[in-house]
Amino acid sequence: MSYQFWGWEHADAPAITEEYPGIHNPRQLYDALSKLWCADTCAPRMRKDWTRENPTLGQCSITAFLAQDIFGGKVYGVLRPGGNYHCYNVIGDWRFDLTSEQFGEEALDYENNPEQFRKVHFAKEEKRQRYEALKAALKAYCSAGNC
Repeated sequence: MSYQFWGWEHADAPAITEEYPGIHNPRQLYDALSKLWCADTCAPRMRKDWTRENPTLGQCSITAFLAQDIFGGKVYGVLRPGGNYHCYNVIGDWRFDLTSEQFGEEALDYENNPEQFRKVHFAKEEKRQRYEALKAALKAYCSAGNC
C-alpha cells in the first residue's frame, strides 16, 4: 500500500496491546481504519463534506486517541483556524498523523504544539461516542481476521 499520512515512513512504533490482532504498527492501523472511517465517525461540523475520497476528514481526535490506546505515547494538537485542534501522535522520537491527508497539500507545523487530553476532548459526548464506535468497529474488524 502507498502511504501519504504525515510521518508514515517512520511510523514503526510497536503495539503495546494485543487487543487488536493484526495491528502491530501505525501503518497497519491506518490500513484497517481506511476501511472503517465513515460519515458517522466524522466530526458533525464536517460531516456534510465527508467522502470516501477524503476518509480522514473529521477523524483526527478519535483516531489519535485510539492510536494512543494501541501504541502508547502522547497526543498533541495543531491549532487550526477557528480555534479547534488537529490531533496527532508522538511516541518517543516517532511522530505521525494518521489523518493528515484531509489537508491535501497544506503542510501543518508539528513542532511545539500543546498536549491534548481525552478528558477534555471526550467532555463532548458525541466525540466520545464516535471514539467508542470506531474502537468497536476496529475490534470487530480485527477479530474477524481482517487486520
